[in-house]
Amino acid sequence: MPRYLSLIRVDESTAPAGGPSPELMERMGKLIEEVTKAGVMLDTAGLTPAAEGAQVRWEGGKVSVTDGPFTESKEVIGGYALMQCKDRAEALEWTKRFVKVHEDHWTITCEVREIAEG
Repeated sequence: MPRYLSLIRVDESTAPAGGPSPELMERMGKLIEEVTKAGVMLDTAGLTPAAEGAQVRWEGGKVSVTDGPFTESKEVIGGYALMQCKDRAEALEWTKRFVKVHEDHWTITCEVREIAEG
């Protein structure tokens, strides 16, 4: 069965300063439990804020490192989900369910991509 990576992009300007609400975490926990019991979820996690990250860039034969926050980007990768699904449609359905557990003030975009195998 193919594996899919869902990169969760968050608009940090609409995300609450204190992070997700307890209600959101409860809904997300229930969904993660359901997707895990279905044998789909291989791994998932949230990431620390972009301000705590760094970008490593290779350009013109040189390496540079830039500490966050990254002013040129409105959306940042806030987490990921690694799923094993029967097809792309199933991966998209689980991802739609994930974004729907969030309150209306969140702006989230998930990029779903199949992992290229061997």
